[in-house]
Amino acid sequence: MNIVKNRKIYMGISLIIIITGFIMFLINGFNYGIEFTGGTLIQIDAGKFISAEDVGPITDEFDENMSVVHGGEDKHQLILRSTKDLSNTQINKIADDFIENHEIDRKNFSAEKVGASMGAELRNKALLSIVIATVAMLIYISVRFEFKFGLAAIIALIHDVLVTLSFFTIFNLPVEGSFIAAILTIVGYSINDTIVIFDRIREELKTNPRENIENIINNGISHSMRRTISTTITTVLAVTVLYLVGVEAIRILALPLLIGMLTGTYSSIFIASPVWYSLRGIKTAK
Repeated sequence: MNIVKNRKIYMGISLIIIITGFIMFLINGFNYGIEFTGGTLIQIDAGKFISAEDVGPITDEFDENMSVVHGGEDKHQLILRSTKDLSNTQINKIADDFIENHEIDRKNFSAEKVGASMGAELRNKALLSIVIATVAMLIYISVRFEFKFGLAAIIALIHDVLVTLSFFTIFNLPVEGSFIAAILTIVGYSINDTIVIFDRIREELKTNPRENIENIINNGISHSMRRTISTTITTVLAVTVLYLVGVEAIRILALPLLIGMLTGTYSSIFIASPVWYSLRGIKTAK
């Protein structure tokens, strides 16, 4: 497999996804959850399972897009999130309907309002965390390898974040508070695979210094690919199980992890090393 030769194809695929995601972002923006937009959070200890279909007739009057999350070991708890600032009258009407239709004790019903400023603080801290992590990794890789290896790795990380964000805008997936933790996990996971491949390429450079650089990169990737794919499969299987059988709060975290891990593996193999090849070529051209 000549990855370097076909690098424009792989980069083109990523570029199409990112551009499509950017267009959808301009049209619809992100589907922010209550942690970012502010709104109303209602928690109900129902003592029994109440399906989302049974919740809809009660809440649709006030917010047709209100999210329903089941919690607790037997999924007897309901967590309702609305991005609207519901009035006390509306909240009491929802409580009365649940009490009347599902025989719930009023003391098991609670509500609180979340301010949008909390969401702004989350976004700012997330951006700061990503910037700090990126700079730290750039320094580490530059010291361990060379600056252009570090720059290529950071470009691959930016690629992973942008592709993950693009999937969320294209399919209008909800962006909750746990999304930030998922993005930071993706960054750490992806850089690990990239370093393994870069380490193998460096060994190939030392072992065969006269070999064509394309062959060195392709050999380094080929020798690392089985390990990279095996690691990804085992991790993705575990996260997939969490997504399929976990409660809603876990699924919200697992989905971006799945997308990001698959994207990170793709970038480690098909993006990072070809980018380093292109950066190295700039020096040769001079």
